[in-house]
Amino acid sequence: MKSLNSGWLNGLIGIVIFAGSLPATRVAILELSPTFLTAARAAIAGVIALALILLSKQKMPEKKDWLPLFYVAIGVVIGFPLFTALALQFVSAAHTIVFVGLLPLSTAIFGVLRGGEKPNLMFWVFAVLGGLFVFGYMLFQTGSWAFNYGDIFMLIAILLCGFGYAEGGTLSKQLGSWQVICWALILTLPIMLLIAYLYLPINMAEISLSAKLGLAYVSFFSMLIGFFFWYKGLAQGGIAAVGQLQLLQPIIGLLIAAVILHEHVSISMFAVTIAVIICVAFAKKFA
Repeated sequence: MKSLNSGWLNGLIGIVIFAGSLPATRVAILELSPTFLTAARAAIAGVIALALILLSKQKMPEKKDWLPLFYVAIGVVIGFPLFTALALQFVSAAHTIVFVGLLPLSTAIFGVLRGGEKPNLMFWVFAVLGGLFVFGYMLFQTGSWAFNYGDIFMLIAILLCGFGYAEGGTLSKQLGSWQVICWALILTLPIMLLIAYLYLPINMAEISLSAKLGLAYVSFFSMLIGFFFWYKGLAQGGIAAVGQLQLLQPIIGLLIAAVILHEHVSISMFAVTIAVIICVAFAKKFA
């Protein structure tokens, strides 16, 4: 029980950190290309990860672990950052948050397919219900629905992210939470460094402080520190169960956006927040 509760606490900390990712990406993408932003955040985090692995004298992963690490890298180091950045060129940050409400379902499904987990029927009922609350609210916020390139990119991002979360959560039971994301970053470090160099903006010195801070946030927090808590939470509490905490991410993200971007936060948002928290609580109970 202690491990389970610790899993939910670590998962919640990870989600709070991740909630700032889309607002930070939105700020950075106004002046930086999606390709550079994706490569730069992975390269910066990868250099730090390499230092952590060397300083702590971690053993090399076993041969059987490298393919799952590659899957983690494809999902969360490359896939989700790249496709969300691409999506934000076509749609608003608020629109992309619609799809984040589907991330818990994506994570739970891959947790079953890749992690061998077997949540019961009531878990799925509350998981779907929570997703519908968030999805419906976000559609109401955006005011319209028009399927475009941004939507396609976000659907791909959500699938890849859920896949990467499930792989990382499963592998964390063997390698450790922070070790998994560090090795995944190291695996892609050479190519990310090269791409970041090739796509480095000519006018980098003229890039605004806000865009640089956005890059810093997604590099240090979204790409590295958040995973220390998130993968540990998934390993301790279960991928499908703890993954339901992602239902809170869109709400927290809007709160962050309200503070940073001065967006209006309505009473209906708090009503949906309460509904989502109830769904998370029941999903936890039946997981």
